[in-house]
Amino acid sequence: MNLPPLPIDEALPRLLAALASGPYAVLVAPPGAGKTTRVPLALLEAKWRGDGKIVMLEPRRLAARAAARRMAQSLDDEVGGVVGYRVRLDAKVSKRTRIEVVTEGVFTRMILDDPELTGIAAVLFDEFHERSLDADLGLALALDAAALRDDLRVLVMSATIDGARVAELLDGAPVVVSEGRAFPVETIWRDRDPLVKIEDQVTSVVLEALREQPGSALVFLPGQAEIGRVAERLAGRVPADVDIAPLYGQLTPEEQDRAVQPARPGRRKVVLATSIAETSLTIEGVRIVVDSGLRRAPAYEPATGLSVLETRKVSRASADQRRGRAGRVEPGVCYRLWGEGQNAALLAFDAPEMLEADLSGLALDLAGWGVSDPSQLQFLDPPPAPAWNEAVGLLKGLEALDDSGRITVEGKALARLPLHPRLGHMIHRAAEEDDALTAAQLAVLLGERGLGGDGTDLVHRLERFGRERGKRADEARGLARRWAGMVGNTGSGGEVGRHLARAYPDRVAQQAGARGRFRLANGRQASLEDSDGLANAPYLVVTDITGAAATGRIRAAAAIERATIEELFAGEIVDEATMAFDRGSRSVRARRVRRLGALRLDEAPVAIADAASAAQALAEGIAGLGVGVLPWSKEQQALRARTSYLRATLGEAWPDLSDAGLAADIAWLVPAITGKTALSEIGADDLGGALEGLLPWARRQEIERLLPSHFDAPSGSHLPIDYGAENGPALEVRVQELFGLDKHPSVAGGKVPLLLVLLSPAHRPIQTTRDLPGFWRGSWKDVAKDLKGRYPRHYWPENPLEAAATARAKPRGT
Repeated sequence: MNLPPLPIDEALPRLLAALASGPYAVLVAPPGAGKTTRVPLALLEAKWRGDGKIVMLEPRRLAARAAARRMAQSLDDEVGGVVGYRVRLDAKVSKRTRIEVVTEGVFTRMILDDPELTGIAAVLFDEFHERSLDADLGLALALDAAALRDDLRVLVMSATIDGARVAELLDGAPVVVSEGRAFPVETIWRDRDPLVKIEDQVTSVVLEALREQPGSALVFLPGQAEIGRVAERLAGRVPADVDIAPLYGQLTPEEQDRAVQPARPGRRKVVLATSIAETSLTIEGVRIVVDSGLRRAPAYEPATGLSVLETRKVSRASADQRRGRAGRVEPGVCYRLWGEGQNAALLAFDAPEMLEADLSGLALDLAGWGVSDPSQLQFLDPPPAPAWNEAVGLLKGLEALDDSGRITVEGKALARLPLHPRLGHMIHRAAEEDDALTAAQLAVLLGERGLGGDGTDLVHRLERFGRERGKRADEARGLARRWAGMVGNTGSGGEVGRHLARAYPDRVAQQAGARGRFRLANGRQASLEDSDGLANAPYLVVTDITGAAATGRIRAAAAIERATIEELFAGEIVDEATMAFDRGSRSVRARRVRRLGALRLDEAPVAIADAASAAQALAEGIAGLGVGVLPWSKEQQALRARTSYLRATLGEAWPDLSDAGLAADIAWLVPAITGKTALSEIGADDLGGALEGLLPWARRQEIERLLPSHFDAPSGSHLPIDYGAENGPALEVRVQELFGLDKHPSVAGGKVPLLLVLLSPAHRPIQTTRDLPGFWRGSWKDVAKDLKGRYPRHYWPENPLEAAATARAKPRGT
């Protein structure tokens, strides 16, 4: 082979020597070094290979096809000859193929079907720094297989990975480093304006770059929707020699290949891409990169069993990968839509998918491998326990695992299908109803966005898919027929919602109030636009949701009949009586509910049969409102205040009868209201009985001794003492009723003087004191003088200590 020199060439002798002396190696080489296309070709000449195949894993179909094509061109051969590829929906291999480029998911199926990897001499993990779930699983299984095959080579290749950490996983494998070669790239920072839509700001920067810079541009956007909107805004505004080329995963292979091909002579291109273009691809002529700084990634929520797409900031490693695209073939420039000061705040690396993904497929694959505990295999990052347990729970619900976590007959059937266990279960169960092809076509639609359109209603998408023409649609239908054939049935024509409910029992949804609002069986809320054709459906099965839990948007669903739900989930539907306090009516109400998870299929009011439980619910409801809503009498309120005062002054031996204290433990109220179901049915007599339980007779007698409820004034009046007063026990009394009293009134055996609020004949405060004798002998003269002027008909003696107390205007006999 007479190949042009690449930076990786200087590292190849060291790499070949490492693999000649041991089974494992790690290659760290920067983007553009040539590792993807040059290393597999170099290994063809290795003696240890014999006639075995070299299998190289790529994270994306586009990268796999591109790598195979470039290597075949290097050999002046066609793809499918010495070099071939195998990806989902597409394969080009032959008996001559010795280098097979596959996607990571395809390799997982290969090794599960043939754990010894018969006929394979080496497995190469390219771009391992992306840390996909399939790559981590594939490496763990390959290392397990290599333990039984000392002739199998395993090579991990990456641009930004921690080589030492991977080498440690590979039994201390040698790390070969290539310095590579990158042309200088100028970075231009453009602060993100939060008031401007991302597509508008990207469009502005792209037009600026095309005016100021030569060459083609690669623009990174978070997703397909943003790509479409930027393409619309650029149309008609770019220079006449510029072509616009979208690049994302849902395009056909032909459309993707056109996007990565060099621009035609005399023309430039703007490639609008997702993170699909970060690695493994060199787009000729690109020397401008515009980076939005955003990516879209799936995030799994164990609590809901849902994977949702989230728009996130890129990591520094990803940003550097994107920037490097501008310097692959010549000096370039990178426009970043964030401030230079914000760069350090970005995460250093993207989190491995293992730590964020749905692990049900992983758990089923490992069970098929004979492993129920993932710690038995070598993972760079072990599966998190919560997500692992959630996955095992789902598989048990799909009858794929038994109670001990071992794979079942159903699980083995699902494992034979190269699908998520949910979808495999859907197809397998549909086969029992002679409708496996319908289910398999649905599985294709769910895995390949864009087939059948992008509408929400999967019934309509399935119908459109059946009429679509073109290579991609034909290949997808062929794949569905193969999946159906794998379960021994190719019948079709059944109910879409029925099949989907088997795959997503936790996502059966019920309309919840407003049009377009739904509640899922797992408890999550989600919505549709009220103009959507499914918005008024009573029940749906939801397969795709985006957005946060409180604002989830349904992206794909199908209607399902209530009768179908009743049939499929007869064993899971529970019939239960519920009893709860209704704050609006302030009463306890009982209802009989038929429930599927969080869904209420039926409910109706019923009579309350359990009086004790009703009393408990009523008491708890009152506690929630505050015990102050109870109809306390004045005497009861006073008793509570006196008790609270004793607790505050003498200690916790006295019960806490404050509102907060009574609400904290509402058990005291339950016996007194048993037989009642509403607040309005409770009277002061009921509360009196409850207080007797809290304050037995002996305690009440002690209260009366220490804190009498009333004060007997010299005038003969029986006056209430306020124990809830802010400044301690207080007594409001007309000053005339205390004439002749030379000792200040007190409680608690004389230890606590009352705060006297002395009143005028009109019951207006004239003085407060805790020293009545001092008042008589001190300021009384001035007070009496004022009172005499305002109330001349009343008796105001100069010496009140010698006067007779009176509740009248004047004492009797005067």
